[in-house]
Amino acid sequence: MRISALYEGAGLFPRHDRGRIVLRGADGKAYLHGLLSNDILALQPGGWCYATLLTPQGRMISDMRVFDLGDLLLMDVQQPVLATVREHLEKFVIMEDVEVEDVTSEWAQIGLYGPRANDVLAAASADAGWRAPLYTLPSRDIGVDGADLIVPVGAVDAVTAALERAGAVRVDPADAEVTRVEAGIPKFLVDMDATTIPLEAGIEDRAISMTKGCYVGQEVIVRVLHRGGGRVAKKLVGLAVDGDAQPDDRLFAGDREVGRITSAVDSPRLGRRVALGYVQRDYVEPGTELSVTTGQGQARAVVRQPVNDE
Repeated sequence: MRISALYEGAGLFPRHDRGRIVLRGADGKAYLHGLLSNDILALQPGGWCYATLLTPQGRMISDMRVFDLGDLLLMDVQQPVLATVREHLEKFVIMEDVEVEDVTSEWAQIGLYGPRANDVLAAASADAGWRAPLYTLPSRDIGVDGADLIVPVGAVDAVTAALERAGAVRVDPADAEVTRVEAGIPKFLVDMDATTIPLEAGIEDRAISMTKGCYVGQEVIVRVLHRGGGRVAKKLVGLAVDGDAQPDDRLFAGDREVGRITSAVDSPRLGRRVALGYVQRDYVEPGTELSVTTGQGQARAVVRQPVNDE
């Protein structure tokens, strides 16, 4: 099984699902700091953070990772929202020294994940056909530790061939989806969308700075956190399911509908079906038993901790 490379070796996963935006200019960090939910000004060269871009109503336009690469800031986002994010960033540039550029067609992104990723990368770098990446970025967005290599598009074949000669095994999006859901990591446009407040998806610890100054959408986030005690009507949880649950299947507590599934996969590691889904806030505790209506009828579902916490 190719997915075993992610569990035990080094999985090679070309990130065609991601787009890349670069910000250049003396005001780049301050500009981005005022738009995103995390503390961009606190980044040091070589550092990075996870963040969200929100509407004034606190709803998500996108999530992203932001890397401080010294002379530029690099953002990676889901490919389908790439144009939307770029246009949004460009729209608010008035007098600032900021240049926003979509570099997706020029720079490719190659993921290398798994417990042997560092060893494989070191071995590949000694290969005669190796082309050194422009940047090597830490990554765990599929639930497995590793790195994303940013390389010129023309170097992709040479880099991937050297990685495979060093022992990397190609995995596909379905494999990465399994490890992501096992780890309980929500994916934008799958488990989060334009109606989602970050607090509902449980990403506030990673994506939101509680100490920075103003950013778009902050008022809503602060109101929920400080006046509402952080309580939202629904929360994203992990689920273990007995049955063939699928995205959009409905979850019930007795006869009461309390949520729906957003992602579902068969987990070789756990030997069962696992899922992510939103449930009403009274049903979020691990061990809570629910039922799910599948194509085959009713099945048992139990709220679970992500695999890395078990």
